[in-house]
Amino acid sequence: MDITAYFSETARLSASDLHLVAGYPPTLRMSGELVPIAQTKPLADHDIEQLILPILLPEQKDLLLTNKEIDISFQSQYGRFRCNIYYQRGSLSGTFRLILSNIRSIDDLGLPQIAHEFTRLRQGFILVTGPTGHGKSTSLAAMVQEINLSKPHHIITIEDPIVNIYPAGRAIISQREMHADTHSWNIALRSVLREDPDVVLVGEMRDFETIEAALTIAETGHLVFATLHTNSASQTVDRIVGVFPENQQAQVRLQFSSAMEGIMSQRLVPAIGGGRVVATEVMVATPAIRATIRDGRTHLIDNVMQTSAELGMLTLETSLSRLVKEGKISADTALTYAVRPEELVRLLKSQ
Repeated sequence: MDITAYFSETARLSASDLHLVAGYPPTLRMSGELVPIAQTKPLADHDIEQLILPILLPEQKDLLLTNKEIDISFQSQYGRFRCNIYYQRGSLSGTFRLILSNIRSIDDLGLPQIAHEFTRLRQGFILVTGPTGHGKSTSLAAMVQEINLSKPHHIITIEDPIVNIYPAGRAIISQREMHADTHSWNIALRSVLREDPDVVLVGEMRDFETIEAALTIAETGHLVFATLHTNSASQTVDRIVGVFPENQQAQVRLQFSSAMEGIMSQRLVPAIGGGRVVATEVMVATPAIRATIRDGRTHLIDNVMQTSAELGMLTLETSLSRLVKEGKISADTALTYAVRPEELVRLLKSQ
């Protein structure tokens, strides 16, 4: 039994993910829905071990046995996969995300035009947020690729694992993978300032130490891109400030309000006729936004965003209502993805 047969099906059907879990047939995520691969049977424990263990290096097997989970990347003849291998109920399991070989552009992805402006900044903090599986890494890759093709910069990425491989451009790109190229996020982020970077991409801000280090890098004159699992711009601010001890939060609000340049929160929403389209929320660091963050009045951020469209800001509900108006998604679907459903209803009625 060879896992490449399932990788082949994943690529052939343009699925985003492959799931191998004991007791279930091999399953694909297609247009956001889980679909078993046709004519396959539920997998037993030994089936999954035969599928997964051969793709792991000896040191990766050791890490898996020690930590009971591991993130790796794997290059197959059918494409590159980001893999999370883990145990559940004592059985080995795996989720494999197909990474498209060509890095799509900002415009191809349908991202807001202000994403181009983010790539032209010399310094600051840009965050791309949203739930797992909603294209954050893809959007970051599009922005990094635009810098790669247009500027003679040194770009350093710290990822777990490396997702996209960037082609030769005007920039030098150093991609560091957790465990393979560095032993910890903290060490990698502390070292990055000695590596002469212009741009730093932090694959995911997972904890207090990672957020603190990324904020310091942005404050010291570098352009930092990072992801965070939050649902909106205002929630992102609260999450970042909230990970710090209470006696440091006033100082962090000041630091973040100065360093932050933009937050883009996004969802991949099922489209009419199949596939998914991106809906985005954008917060730009205007003087009013910086003041609300600095003063701890994050509950006012949504109001500022709703009245600042001319400055490039966009609420998720406005983005969803536009997609409904353009006939790309249904109103019912839009409502299930809205953070503020009552605002979406108001916008839909006014169209």
